[in-house]
Amino acid sequence: MANVFINPKTDFAFKKIFGSEQSKDILISFLDAILYDAQNMIRDLVILDPYQAPQIEGIKESFLDVKATLTNGKTVIIEMQVLNVLGFDKRILYNAAKAFSIQLDVGEDYTLLNPVIALTITDFEMFSDSDRVISRYRLKEKDDLTDYSDDIELVFVELPKFQKDLDRLETLVDKWIYFLKSANKLESVPPNMGEVPAIGHAFVVAEQSRLSRQELEILEKRQRVLHDSRNMILLAQQTGYKEGRQEGRLEGRQEERLEIASSLLDILDAETIAQKTGLTVAEVERLKE
Repeated sequence: MANVFINPKTDFAFKKIFGSEQSKDILISFLDAILYDAQNMIRDLVILDPYQAPQIEGIKESFLDVKATLTNGKTVIIEMQVLNVLGFDKRILYNAAKAFSIQLDVGEDYTLLNPVIALTITDFEMFSDSDRVISRYRLKEKDDLTDYSDDIELVFVELPKFQKDLDRLETLVDKWIYFLKSANKLESVPPNMGEVPAIGHAFVVAEQSRLSRQELEILEKRQRVLHDSRNMILLAQQTGYKEGRQEGRLEGRQEERLEIASSLLDILDAETIAQKTGLTVAEVERLKE
């Protein structure tokens, strides 16, 4: 039996649910919950680069980010990340800093810069020394922890650390995190979640039966990429090689990487494939040729 709801943790589904033109109420409720502890702080927002299904062939378009500008001028970048890839922590900081800096044209005054929040939801633990589900970071003085600036803020939601069952959901934060973590495992909308209009709307958008044939094909390809990438990481963990291993073992591992990379050529760009497989971009480009 097919799932009733698509998995919000896949990049395609996440952007369709939270980044579509009709998703403004969903995104406002979600951001109010995660960023402002369920207070009604966001009066309105503009979704930047809203979701559009790409052409099937190649599917190079990225679904990773949902971006929005709030009425107070803040920019929020929301990313759902399923796999913990090398350099991911630095990429988050880079993207936030880039979003902050590109607001100005040449010669414009720095006072025109508005704050940027990078909200990252991970399906893995980023901070193993803490059991906190939601973590917030900003620039502070090293010793007395006084604020230098809140112009760039990094917010993380680590889904594996959230352990509440459906009947124990109390707050709006609980319900949104549970939606992200478990919506695709449900057969109907739970009453205690459907009573929140925005979450009820999110379930409607997430109904698999509402997807077009094109979207279903995209979803299938995205899920296959995710499955292959997970297996690739598991294989690397199980068979990981170190310096000094026999040359034959190393050659075998390289062949595995090349095989995985070849299967992703029509779905991901060369840089992403290189990041996920450990190959160089040049090696991936040679596979295309």
